[in-house]
Amino acid sequence: MSEATTRTVRGAVTAAAARAHLLTKVYGQGETQVTALDGVSVEFGRGEYTAIMGPSGSGKSTLMHCMAGLDSLTSGSARIGETELGSLKDKELTRLRRDKIGFVFQAFNLLPTLTAAENITLPMDIAGRRPDPDWLRRVIGTMGLADRLRHRPSRLSGGQQQRVAVARALAAKPEIIFADEPTGNLDSRSGAEVLGFLRDSVRELGQTVVMVTHDPVAAACADRVVFLADGRIVDELTDPTAAHVLDRMRRFDAKGRTA
Repeated sequence: MSEATTRTVRGAVTAAAARAHLLTKVYGQGETQVTALDGVSVEFGRGEYTAIMGPSGSGKSTLMHCMAGLDSLTSGSARIGETELGSLKDKELTRLRRDKIGFVFQAFNLLPTLTAAENITLPMDIAGRRPDPDWLRRVIGTMGLADRLRHRPSRLSGGQQQRVAVARALAAKPEIIFADEPTGNLDSRSGAEVLGFLRDSVRELGQTVVMVTHDPVAAACADRVVFLADGRIVDELTDPTAAHVLDRMRRFDAKGRTA
């Protein structure tokens, strides 16, 4: 494998599940032009849990949306595995997102008329694909949802609804899961549950997770933290603790105030 397609995760060399090279995203033109991402190069290794952090407006969500094929690039490249997103036509991009990418968003995005089980398998049902029954049972067991499958969202707590959303993202065996502030709408207990289940999905199911968060406690669940500021990667932290993450964030705040 080439250096460009590998990362070292906990001492082992692993292929990148996703990577960006000199990724730039510009919105608007002229005086209203904003550079949301400015030449970002980053890799996310298979079986790795990465948190993306930074001040508001630093480009966190834009990076995730570009990497997930939800937003186009101005220049540079974004790949899922060896597939260059910019080379895909709309139908090909839709198929790739459906087959290789899972999404967990701050808003649970569950259909209220469907049961938890039906919400979990909905993307595969739409695609006309049958889930792997053994894998589905494993995901449901890992998420602690076996006794909630017949319940509609209105009968589930916030934490349970987000666990259903995580299970839905995992059920199709995607190559990578992108989570945008997945605990932002949850209380501390429910948030801790969801973070634990995301951690379990990496440790027990071998999943790759990339999570945007503003919370140092949430970031401490990850294998590493990538810090953005003004659309650029400015730092990285491996085996993070909440205290170390908070200290790094305070340094960025201090630099911003003195700039």
